[in-house]
Amino acid sequence: MTPDAQVTLDNIRIFAADMIAPTAPLWSKGQAPEPDLFRKVADLGLFRLQVPQSEGGLGLGFAVKARACQALAAADFGFAMSVVNTHNVAARIATSGSPQARAAFMPALLWGEASACTALTEPDAGSDVAAMQTSARRVDDEWVLNGEKCWIVNARHAATAIVFAQTAGQGDIAGIAAFLVDLTAPGCRRNATGSDFAQASAGTGGFVLSDVVLPADNLILPAGQAFHSIMSDINGARTYVAAMCCGMLDAALHYAGAYGATRRTFGKTLQAHQGWRLPLARAETALAAALALTDAAIHAIDAGQDAQLQAAFAKVAATDAACTHLPALLHAMGAEGLRPQYPMARHLAAAQIAALVDGSTEMLLERIARLARPLTEIQN
Repeated sequence: MTPDAQVTLDNIRIFAADMIAPTAPLWSKGQAPEPDLFRKVADLGLFRLQVPQSEGGLGLGFAVKARACQALAAADFGFAMSVVNTHNVAARIATSGSPQARAAFMPALLWGEASACTALTEPDAGSDVAAMQTSARRVDDEWVLNGEKCWIVNARHAATAIVFAQTAGQGDIAGIAAFLVDLTAPGCRRNATGSDFAQASAGTGGFVLSDVVLPADNLILPAGQAFHSIMSDINGARTYVAAMCCGMLDAALHYAGAYGATRRTFGKTLQAHQGWRLPLARAETALAAALALTDAAIHAIDAGQDAQLQAAFAKVAATDAACTHLPALLHAMGAEGLRPQYPMARHLAAAQIAALVDGSTEMLLERIARLARPLTEIQN
C-alpha cells in the first residue's frame, strides 16, 4: 500500500472514531445521518477511492476500499454500506458511463452533494437474478422502464440509481441491462423499508418505476454485459462485507477488553478471571482467521483473479465470526454492553444483515461446495 493510501486510511479511521461513533446511537433510533456528514466523507476521498484519476478520483485499489469499509463499519455498519454504495455507483459511471452521463451525474456524487444506489433486488427476485421482472423497452431513441425494486441501500434518499432491468423475456439473463435513473424523475415513487433490525444510516428502501423515460445515453451496461458485471462485482461486495464484519468484531473486542480491565468483581478486575478471558480469546481467534481469509480475497481481487471461492470463504468466515462472538462479547460486558454509547447491540443486528446481503451464508456454502473440490462431481 502506498504512503498516500495509508494516510487516507488513517484519516478515515480517525473520522470514524471521532465523527461517526458518537452519532451512530441516534441512527439506531431512526434518525438519519445529517447531509453535511456526507460532504465531510467526500472531503476524505471516500467517494473517489477507486474512481480513476482522469475522472477526478484517487485511482486506488480495492484493498483501500475494503479497509475503508472495515474502519467505517467498526463505528456503524449501515453508514459504511451507505458510503460504499454511493462510491460504487460513481466508480461504475466513471468507467462505463457516456461522456454525457459522467458530466451529469458524477460531480454531485464525488463531492457528497448526492447519494446513489444500485437496484437489483425485487419483491420476487433476489439472488435469483433470472427472475427479474423490471422491464426496459426501447422506444425510438429512448428507454421506458417499469418495475419495482426493494431492499436497496440508499434508496430512501438517493438521487441516482443504477437500475438493472430485463430487455428481453423473463428468465433470459443475457437480456439484463443496467440504466442510470434519476430518482427524482416523473414516474419514480420511492418508499422506505423498515424492520426492527434495519439501520436508518443505511437508508434502505425501494421504489416503483412507472413508464420512466430515459435517454439512450443512460444505458450504462448493455444486455450481454450486465449479468457478467453482477457476477464480478458481487465478489468484491462479499469481500468488503467480510471486512466490515471484521471491523465490527474488532471494535467489540476493544470495548469488551477495556471494560474488563476496569470493572472489578470479587476483589479483582474481570480480565483477571480466567473464565471471563476465554470467550474473548475465542473471538480473537475467529477474528484472526476471518481477517486472513478476507486478506486473501482482497489480494485475489486486486490481482484481477477469479475471486469467487476466496470471497465466499471470507464472507462465510467473517459473518459466522460476527454472529457467533458478538453476543458473547456483549455478554462479557453484562448489562453495561447494552448502553447506547457502545456499538454492541447495533453490531449484533448488523451482523445478521451482513449474513444475508450479497449472498446468504447458505448460498455461499453451496458455492464453496462446488468450487473448493473441483474434481468432485455434485449431482443436481
